Amino acid sequence: MQDLHELKDDDLQGLMPEAVAVLAQQMLQRIRQLDRELERRDSEIKFKDAKIEKITFQLARLKAWKFGAKTEAMNAEQRRLFEETLAEDEASLQAQLEQARGETSTPREDSAASSRAPRRRPLPDDLRRVEHHHEPESTNCPNAECGKPMTRVGEDTSERLDIIPAEFFVHRHIYGKWACRCCQCLVQEPALPQIINGGMPAAGLLAYTLISRFVDHLPYYRQEAINARSNVHTPRSTLASWSGQAGAALEPLYDAHKRFVLSARVLHADETPVAMLDPGAGKTRRAYVWAYARGAFDAVPGVIYDFCVGRGARFPIAFLGPANDGRERRSWRGTLVRDEYKAYDSVMSAVPDRMAAGCLAHARRKFDELLRDGGHSAVATEALQHIARIYRLERELASMTAEDRLAGRLNGTRPLWEQLHAWLRLERSRVPDGSATAKALNYSLNAWEALTRNLLDGDVSIDNNHCENLIRPWAMGRRAWLFCGSELAGQRAAVVMSLVQSAKLNGHDPWAYLKDVLTRLPTQLNSRIDELLPHNWQPAG
Repeated sequence: MQDLHELKDDDLQGLMPEAVAVLAQQMLQRIRQLDRELERRDSEIKFKDAKIEKITFQLARLKAWKFGAKTEAMNAEQRRLFEETLAEDEASLQAQLEQARGETSTPREDSAASSRAPRRRPLPDDLRRVEHHHEPESTNCPNAECGKPMTRVGEDTSERLDIIPAEFFVHRHIYGKWACRCCQCLVQEPALPQIINGGMPAAGLLAYTLISRFVDHLPYYRQEAINARSNVHTPRSTLASWSGQAGAALEPLYDAHKRFVLSARVLHADETPVAMLDPGAGKTRRAYVWAYARGAFDAVPGVIYDFCVGRGARFPIAFLGPANDGRERRSWRGTLVRDEYKAYDSVMSAVPDRMAAGCLAHARRKFDELLRDGGHSAVATEALQHIARIYRLERELASMTAEDRLAGRLNGTRPLWEQLHAWLRLERSRVPDGSATAKALNYSLNAWEALTRNLLDGDVSIDNNHCENLIRPWAMGRRAWLFCGSELAGQRAAVVMSLVQSAKLNGHDPWAYLKDVLTRLPTQLNSRIDELLPHNWQPAG
């Protein structure tokens, strides 16, 4: 019997009744099969449409969350988690939608979302490249009528980023022994000096341990577990010992870095609490890290940290006073950008020729808190609008020289400051004493001279955000470490973090900087210690 698809009109002529019946049965089965196929396809289409509709709805809801979320009510950690989760969900739903539609994933350069999304940066040129060449199996023309060898006319290149986890390796130093059998003398090169003489770690491992602890904020027990995955046994007590010895070796460099930072005419200062273990009491007590940074507009940046057991004025007074390292150095003089913490009043009056500059961000924060705690506040809303206009002009002046910036302030922002001052005084006369609004207004009015110091000096910033950003790593570390084990441990942390954070400010990779410094320190002359400071450092040739 022929297949139904192969039958022709002539084949149907003269068929026996039995053949007609068989043919009719086959046709009926075929029709039923086609019906089932159509039903299946119809069901698939309905399912696909429903899936597309569901994903489209989820994407629309996600965008509503994105633009409607009250991120100002979140703390920094919550906001970061929200933004990361939003990006993950949006990418996942977009991929599902493309898969459901049978589309190929392509970049959406023309969409509004893509203009807001972070753009992929080119991969750094200094990364090692592993090339994979892909050529056709045959380089002869695929046209059967030709088949001649083809000519290579070009290539397309794509790059994908990959990683090899941290690799431990061993430096094997072999010191040859040379003897003179006539004179009975032995000659051998002396052992290279190390930060930890006779110890196991090379400079690279010491730097890696310090960076993991003070930049990546990994406690020693987590480093121990990470190293163990490479079959390297480094008990946390050993890691702590290495860090202690490396920190001690870095102290001369820290002292030189302190002299450099305090040579700035404009200085920023801030402090943050850190828990410190008090073994005698069997609990933790509150200590403080003070940060001092060169001016926000300084061409050569730098920051120095000081770990102290308290927050009193005596600590910054001592730090900014004459050096106690046997070198002659005057107490620091210049303009100090700080908040209105009362201890700074004593710091300013301790030495002549010190001027205070205020922080507009702190003043703004008082009105933010007024809105957050008290709900709607017309005074707070208008104050924030005044301050926003000042910040808008300051952003335009940021890249100018100090002279041009000062001229721009006198012509542009000074009228805005004067308007703000007149408005603050007017509103203060309208609100009762002791109210939350009065306190917010008083903060700015009482600090007005310091807040407007920037109108006298183009090198002075309008706020202390520069220093607050530089003290943030301590807050991140605080959540990871929980507390410092002792005052000495806190001071070692201040030494390491001063150098690595300043290295980052100067565009250096912290590990590369610290590894090179720890390699060169044992043989570096004290008279040339400044060569290893973050702003002077050049990798050894």
